[in-house]
Amino acid sequence: MTTQETTTRVHAFTDDALGDLDATGVAERIRTKQISAREAVDAAIARAERLEPQLQAMAYDDFARARDRAAEPGDAEFAGVPAAFKDNIRVGGMPMTEGSAAVPPVPQKKDGRVAAQFRATGIIPIGTTTMPEFGWTATTETVTRDTHNPWHLGYSSGGSSGGSAAWVASGVVPIAHGNDGGGSIRIPAAACGLIGLKPTRGRLRLTDGGEAMPVRVVTDSVLARSVRDVAGFYLAAQRQHRNRLLPPIEGVDRPIDRTLRIGLLLDSPVGPATDLPTRTATLELAHLLESLGHEVEPYELPVPEFFKSDFVDYWRFLSALIQAAGPAMFGKDFDRAKLEPLTLGLAAQGRRRLWKAPVYLSRLLATSVASRVAFARGPDVVLSPVLTHTTPELGYLAADLPADEHFRRLVDYAGFTPLHNATGGPALSVPAGQTDQGLPIGAMLSANHGAESLLLRLALQLEQAKPWRRIQD
Repeated sequence: MTTQETTTRVHAFTDDALGDLDATGVAERIRTKQISAREAVDAAIARAERLEPQLQAMAYDDFARARDRAAEPGDAEFAGVPAAFKDNIRVGGMPMTEGSAAVPPVPQKKDGRVAAQFRATGIIPIGTTTMPEFGWTATTETVTRDTHNPWHLGYSSGGSSGGSAAWVASGVVPIAHGNDGGGSIRIPAAACGLIGLKPTRGRLRLTDGGEAMPVRVVTDSVLARSVRDVAGFYLAAQRQHRNRLLPPIEGVDRPIDRTLRIGLLLDSPVGPATDLPTRTATLELAHLLESLGHEVEPYELPVPEFFKSDFVDYWRFLSALIQAAGPAMFGKDFDRAKLEPLTLGLAAQGRRRLWKAPVYLSRLLATSVASRVAFARGPDVVLSPVLTHTTPELGYLAADLPADEHFRRLVDYAGFTPLHNATGGPALSVPAGQTDQGLPIGAMLSANHGAESLLLRLALQLEQAKPWRRIQD
């Protein structure tokens, strides 16, 4: 590690109860009584307190209750493993502000559906993590605080699940909750060198109020440092609830053992050309897949020309809804005067475009069927970048930027991820390379609805063939 890296990169890995273990490893140590759940939770809390001044990734701490819960961790798969929730799901006894100063920090009365399913896996949340206001953007910056990337403190940790990503990448916790409505798990996973799965729509419990969304673009999941942690989480979660309309996620105890047809997509069909470092990293991953016996061929994704404007209009529609219905959604003390420029700008445009809602909503809903048909006729898996360019410095997507400029930069940056939120298909971010500044670059594997096991087994093959770089090395 160079001198510059020692001053700009931070991590919490040390010789404590957590060591450098992933969530599966920590759970095994607790199960075999090599450590106690209390020791694991105490170690995570100490790590959080040590790094928080530099990372700024914690929204609210739940340290006291985490220690209490560790006294009786139960016997679920991840019993006693310290974790975190993103600040936009209902967690009993904790505020839920969605990263916005406009939302009053009132403790929730009880766990919502998502928190309940996650806690059924045995994890013990030590707190909630930061996000940008309402998750609109691909960084975790607000008007009051910026969350830093542990690989380089001057850069973004991605968004909107950037606080969770920063904690997992730096070793504060081995696994954390996130959710993805336009790339919000896959983008921070790419920025922080993690595994981030956006599952098939309906795979996990729907977030409270999610059934009211005209197009259910948001799915909940986890950010982790190993493929086995992601797979293990889903195995545990589906014991609490399983969608019978989808094939179950299988145990991913071995890599893929057959040749796959992989379509290579280097440039976004709705965005600018991919920059050279990202393109190079994706091509190198394609070459690795070929060396493992897979057939990789260029692929042109069949995306209608109106998709980009339709998804943008839906973003605006949701912003207008929050501005109008904020008091009903978040309580009478919701303060519209504290909303950030991006929310206000999107909402204003959303109101002006409301007349077109029947058109863009119906076309977005139709993308699910189109995606299934495309995969049925095309490759088994599509390999692409996660983003059109490398992780930007903090400030590139600053919360105080004029809304039009912020949104232009955002849409050009997130050129690959929103499609899977509209179609409902699964997509997985995996580490693929690094920039000259030492920041991770991610690539994305996507497949047909219900094919998470396929993606995870392929990712496990990549992980075993070329182990991913660790922040502590």
